Parts: sequence; C-alpha cells; structure tokens
Amino acid sequence: MGAYDHQGISAISPRRKTRPVRVGGVQVGGGAPISVQSMTTTDTTDVAGTLAQIRALADAGADIVRLAVPDRDAAAALREIVRGTPVPLVADIHFDYRLALAALEAGMHCIRLNPGNIGSRERVREVVKAARERQVPIRIGVNAGSLEDDIVAKHGWPTAEGMVESAARHIQFLEDEGYREIKVSLKAHDIAMTVQANRLFAERFEYPLHLGITEAGTLLSGAVKSAAGLGILLAGGIGDTLRVSLAADPVEEPRVARVLLKSLGLKFGGASLTACPTCGRCSVGMIPIAERVEQRLGQLKGEVNVAVMGCEVNGPGEASAADVGVAYGHNGVGLLFKAGKIVKRMKAEELEDALVEEATRIANERK
Repeated sequence: MGAYDHQGISAISPRRKTRPVRVGGVQVGGGAPISVQSMTTTDTTDVAGTLAQIRALADAGADIVRLAVPDRDAAAALREIVRGTPVPLVADIHFDYRLALAALEAGMHCIRLNPGNIGSRERVREVVKAARERQVPIRIGVNAGSLEDDIVAKHGWPTAEGMVESAARHIQFLEDEGYREIKVSLKAHDIAMTVQANRLFAERFEYPLHLGITEAGTLLSGAVKSAAGLGILLAGGIGDTLRVSLAADPVEEPRVARVLLKSLGLKFGGASLTACPTCGRCSVGMIPIAERVEQRLGQLKGEVNVAVMGCEVNGPGEASAADVGVAYGHNGVGLLFKAGKIVKRMKAEELEDALVEEATRIANERK
C-alpha cells in the first residue's frame, strides 16, 4: 500500500526487488517491511547502560540496533548484551578482523564492516567462514567521507560513482568467498550524492540497501534533511532498512524514521497524530497539549489515527480521517469526536485524558 496523489494513482513506486537477508528475527529485503534502525551512544563496555538504551530504542520503534565495537573490551561485553537484548544487534567493526570474529562468537546478529579494511584476503576468509557458520549477514558500509584513496584520486573528489565503485569492490571480496548474505549502505552528508549513489547501486545489484544521510545534523535540521533525502529514495521504491542519523537523543531517531515511513504509507502500527498549527481562534495552549498526547501515545503498537484541533472550525471536518480526536472550543468546553462525528461535549481540561484513553483502547483492539 502506498501514498496516493489527487488522481488516485499511487505516488510511491513499487518496491525494488532485493535478495532477503535475516538479521536475527528481522528480515531485510525480499519484500519485507522496511525496518528501522538506530545506534547506541553508550560505552559498549557498560553492559547495563547499553542494554537500557537498547530497550529505550526498541520502545521508540527501533527494529534493529547497532553497537560500536572499537576494541577488545567492547567485544568482551557483547555476549551479555546479546543475552539481554529485545531486538537484533549489529556490531560496528573497523580495521581489526579479530573484533568481527569476537562479535560473531558472542552471537551478534549482523556485522557492519568493509572487507577491504580488515586486512589480508585470509582474514576476510576467516570472517566469512564464521559468519557462514552462524548464518549472520554482513553489511558493507560505504561513506563518502572515507572512500579509498585510489577511488578519490580517480574521480578527483568523493562522488556517487566512486561510492558505488567502493561498494562493488567490497562486495567482490565476499562474493569471491562464495558469500552473498550481504546488505549495503551508501551514505553521504550531501543529499544529492546519497540519492544518486543509491540509485546507481540499485541499477547494478540486487542486494538490500540500508538507507541513511550521514552526519545529518541536530534534531530539527537532521530530521528535515533525512526526510528529504530518504523520502526521495523511498518514494522511488529504493530502501529495505534505514537509520535517521541525528545529533540528538538516539531515541529520536526511530521516532522520526517511523513518522517518515508512515507518512509515505510504508509503515503501519502505532499512533499517527494530526494537529492544527493554531491561530487566533485557539483559546488554549494547544501545542503543548499535542506534544503531550504524542508522547503519551508513543509506545502504542496498534494502528490509531488521532487528531488534536485548536477550535471547532478545524475540528471534526478537517480531521475526519482520525479514529478519535478533540477540538477545543471557547468558554472551557470542547468536543470529543470519532470518525468525524461528535460524540461528546466535555470540559476542556478533560479532553486530553479522554482522547488518550479512547486512542489507547482502539490501538489495543487492533494490535
């Protein structure tokens, strides 16, 4: 199901066909729902703190979580973290193939690395052998800012073509070992380069793509930049899993990602909020009310559409698609409505709780 334009024709291209891989219990590619990822910001050696953040990310909507594994101490903590995680985990590995082997031994569900920077062909072969034994996929992560020197020299500057060339090189490492449990990411902070790189890759390969705009920025600018770039790709049918990278509390990443996917009709479940921007007709502080409602409904699993409207003019009519909503009127009175029909007049101070209660009931019935 996709978004539709005014002529009733789908505005979202059919999903690109890709090879499926499994990250723990989550299928990526092969027509599976687009999964949401995030990354911990804790010191991985802090097992309790890392697990607490993984759970918070899962509660916020992350399907998969990535952990930094910069050294042997971090690798040593992985086994206990794997035992306590509610979602599949990806180990982020650079340079030292032994860390990849340790992560696989600990039970990590996916490895993110570039085969070309972990040493000799024999070391790549060892990692592939361990991944094959455990049926663990490898994500090849290509960033525009860290392309190989010879590729940058060839193109004169980081380019989309250079990014795909780098990915192809790393893929060849794994394919030479007969391994195809691969997913790939091609990320840049530049939106146009990221879009073009993923489009070029999608024309050449069938491996699933992990989308992201790297170093996107703070909560506001990063969310807008990610939505712009990832929205273009997703609307074109490209993308099997994604991360919205933000310089913010990491729980904001899956929240923004889910809003983006739901806006495009590519993700279902949870609460969707419609809220008017307010104007001089509004007699209450509606913006903080809308923010509280969104927060209070943030962990619902069942699909429910909710509206918070600042006056009766923009009430049931403009929010008629909502399952349940409220409209704040004057003189301390407002309306509770369902499917565009007014069901009750209430005191304004009672509307928020009534809305949350009814939305929760609807979501739980649909979970």
